[in-house]
Amino acid sequence: MVEPIVLPRSEHNISRRDIDPDALKVLYRLRENGFVAYLVGGSVRDLMLGRRPKDFDIGTSAHPYEIKKLFRNCWIIGRRFRLAHVKFGTKTIEVATFRRQVADVPGEPGEPAETPDAPAADHVNAIADNVSFLHRDNTFGTPEEDAFRRDITINGMFYDIATFSVIDYVGGLDDLKARVIRSIGDPNVRFVEDPVRMLRAVVMASRIDFQLDPALIAALEAHRELIKGASPARMVEEYYKILRSGASAKTFRALDEAGLLELMTPELSGAADTFYDNLAALDAWRRLHGDAPASLTNAILIGALVGPLGLIPAEAPPLAPRAPAKPGKRVREPLSERVSIGMLPLARKDVDRFRHISILAPKLAEQALSVRQQRSIVHRPSFEETLTWLEIFGNDPDLIEVWREQQAEHAGAPPEGAPAHADARPAGDRQRRRRRRGRGRDRRIQNQ
Repeated sequence: MVEPIVLPRSEHNISRRDIDPDALKVLYRLRENGFVAYLVGGSVRDLMLGRRPKDFDIGTSAHPYEIKKLFRNCWIIGRRFRLAHVKFGTKTIEVATFRRQVADVPGEPGEPAETPDAPAADHVNAIADNVSFLHRDNTFGTPEEDAFRRDITINGMFYDIATFSVIDYVGGLDDLKARVIRSIGDPNVRFVEDPVRMLRAVVMASRIDFQLDPALIAALEAHRELIKGASPARMVEEYYKILRSGASAKTFRALDEAGLLELMTPELSGAADTFYDNLAALDAWRRLHGDAPASLTNAILIGALVGPLGLIPAEAPPLAPRAPAKPGKRVREPLSERVSIGMLPLARKDVDRFRHISILAPKLAEQALSVRQQRSIVHRPSFEETLTWLEIFGNDPDLIEVWREQQAEHAGAPPEGAPAHADARPAGDRQRRRRRRGRGRDRRIQNQ
């Protein structure tokens, strides 16, 4: 058992005023019902750094269905490990039961390792060489065990609502002061378990301007090839998070220097300055808006990432004809219809929306547009995204203002030729329908 460092309220800067009120409600209710409840992970790190957390996650001794009994606005999600999502309008507070990891090595299957993170033995390195990942099962555990299963030390601290103290089992406080990103346990083992941790370590260092621990750098250099075996779907989400972070230019440079970018998306490795200028414009706009707004869509992010490099043609390639599917058989998208950059499978609908943006953006700069053309443009599905695109990457604020005025002017008027309402029908159709009903009634009378 590790004796934690406990900082009383007088020795740290976290105030309840800086914690989301709904997260406080969850913490207090859990505590009032006899459960241990901590603020955990990145929110504690950000509060200690004087930053505004994006999410407030909670760890507790309560099991998922005990949490659900306390909150009517709670949904249980997950298969391998159950999590509770407590909903407050559009906001979600994630509540997880403290858990531990049961290692496959070096002990017997199903037995916990003697230490919170097992050292790298010879057969562990052999597994790494064969690109086979270590699998660990999550089971309920103690706060200490929960801290040691996390990825880096500065993400392993807790804030205790009962005593208003910060609890540190893993050395996160020291690394926070030293501004170092350090793995919890042996990074060679942790990166083999989950190669995405390499990406996240580099991303975190870039985002909060910390240095990578030398042992972590050595492990990254030894195991970075494993990133090619990571889930492509997870990698896409990680890229979108980077692009929404407000530090994407710095982060992609760091990933390139670490040798990860050429393995994940070789098209972006060694990119020209125009690529990073585009990301810098995105970062500047993002920082102006605090949290990433909903208007920063995946289509815009795809354009920021690959637009300057010409990796997506303006016109979509023709689709190959599909063979008819057998009844009841799932149809897979043909390879020729997929869009990918490196190992990232991009959703075709998002790529197509970016194409619409790139086509519409130059039209908005045209001078001689008739009222009919203006009305048609503001009713296009891609209009709002195109305005956001021009706000980020354009250099003419007056143009945006003009089109906002046009949008307000034509908001109530449908494009020419369209009905005022989606369910509107021409009067003739309604009359014909009534006449048909009448004729049928006459025939029934005649037959009687």
